[in-house]
Amino acid sequence: MQNSTETPHPQHPDLDLYPVDQLVDVLVEDQLKAAQAVWAARAQLAEAVRNAIPRIAVGGRLIYVGAGTSGRLGLLDAVELYPTFSWPRSRAIALIAGGINALTDAVEGAEDNSQQGEADLLAVRPVANDVVLAIAASGCTPYVMGALHAASASGSLTIGLANNPNAPVLAAAQIGIALVTGPEVISGSTRLKAGTAQKIALNSFSSALMVGLNKVYGNLMVDLRPVNAKLVHRAISLTMHATGVSDEIARSTLVSCGYQVKVAIVALKCGIGAEAAKARLVAACGNVRQALENVSPSNG
Repeated sequence: MQNSTETPHPQHPDLDLYPVDQLVDVLVEDQLKAAQAVWAARAQLAEAVRNAIPRIAVGGRLIYVGAGTSGRLGLLDAVELYPTFSWPRSRAIALIAGGINALTDAVEGAEDNSQQGEADLLAVRPVANDVVLAIAASGCTPYVMGALHAASASGSLTIGLANNPNAPVLAAAQIGIALVTGPEVISGSTRLKAGTAQKIALNSFSSALMVGLNKVYGNLMVDLRPVNAKLVHRAISLTMHATGVSDEIARSTLVSCGYQVKVAIVALKCGIGAEAAKARLVAACGNVRQALENVSPSNG
């Protein structure tokens, strides 16, 4: 397999001689190819979302697996789902070669251990409804491949993301997403456009998944977890925007609804209390639009 992410860039053999302005221009311009690579793979991303939704909807988990930059990007996507969508932390698991220490320090040889990848994946007890995202710029990282094979044997949905076409991780996964970014400006530094492409792809996948799981109303982040002052302010603003009420009414309603924006919106638009609003949402499987059906104009 030709590993284009490790190939020196043919256009910039004298990179170290570039003046700063040119150097920055080249580095930024090359990043544009990351978005183009994800755009080219959008059909596979959509297929991944379609296949993941029914599994996650019935209790499956997202399990991210990677090494180095890929592992850190998987972890970032996993941890951001809780404050953004109130997604349970126990249902977004990130496995990184070398464990937690690898977040800040390189752990020598960790990514080369396929047996450890398999063991780490099996330790979280994968099941058929789980969705395993195997992320590797090269597409052949042994740790990731070990975890991927274990996930496949468990019956989990497997999604492979790699920056080289025809990579083993793409062939071994049920759904392969090739993010073909080519050589890096600094040869082998996949924290550059290869990593950017992975971030865009993961953002797009998990966000689309959460929309499909009724975590968004219109384009509003109505299932956020207000864990800090900024997010409390955002919850108030979202409630005001969705219902047209004043700041004061939005605040008081959110308090009565436990700062659950979805519940506050349904309560305000339907003219009902928090418990009744919660019941409506439960009956609608968390879908705000369905919970608001048959509401008279005078109530919303």
